[in-house]
Amino acid sequence: MFVLAELKDTVRIAPELFNLKLPEAIKDEVNRKLANKVLLNVGLCIALKDIVKLGDSIILPGDGASHTEVNFRYIVFRPMIGDVITGKIRSCSREGVHVTLGFFDDILIPPSALQHPSRFEEAEQAWVWEYPLEDGKKHDLYMDIGESIKFRVSGEVFEESSPIGPPDQEVAGSGTASSTSTSATTADANKTPYRIMAAINESGLGLLSWWVTQSQEEEGDEEEQEGEEDGGEEMEEDE
Repeated sequence: MFVLAELKDTVRIAPELFNLKLPEAIKDEVNRKLANKVLLNVGLCIALKDIVKLGDSIILPGDGASHTEVNFRYIVFRPMIGDVITGKIRSCSREGVHVTLGFFDDILIPPSALQHPSRFEEAEQAWVWEYPLEDGKKHDLYMDIGESIKFRVSGEVFEESSPIGPPDQEVAGSGTASSTSTSATTADANKTPYRIMAAINESGLGLLSWWVTQSQEEEGDEEEQEGEEDGGEEMEEDE
């Protein structure tokens, strides 16, 4: 689920940080720059692991800060395809079940990857697994917000988003161009840089409460069978 990414960057240390030791100042600056950020095709950056190599520090003309080339290893959240993870249901929509890990919210279980058959309840805003019973009837198992859910990672999507600039000022006669630019900016702002696609359409996956209840029922049946067997043995000994 977490991996070490080897990265390289030129780190700028402002003059007011010169009182710190260079490795300490670089560590703070790297974490400030990368922590909780998504790097394209790398993952969600969590924290600096260690510094591998420090290059020479230089001061550029017109800039009092130092610039140092640094090779370092960073802890990154990027689960492998096939990993099984436990999270909590954040919300449900027709798009599927949205799951959160607390520090990462962009996990989606699409309808095709839910337990089959499932349906979406508009009134409850929840997906429901129509669990088939032995007598041919169905028992509704709701996927409620806040419930713990175990899922398997089935895919990942990285999207490159452009930097958002200042809003364009309206110019007379250019209303159409301005609205087009605004809509494009809004679309870029709504892009999710890193999303995980997941699935629960196999045995043992889904809400933890489903399988806990089932295992408890099975244990209860086994205890009843053992009790009946022990009772039969006692009756045979009496005879």
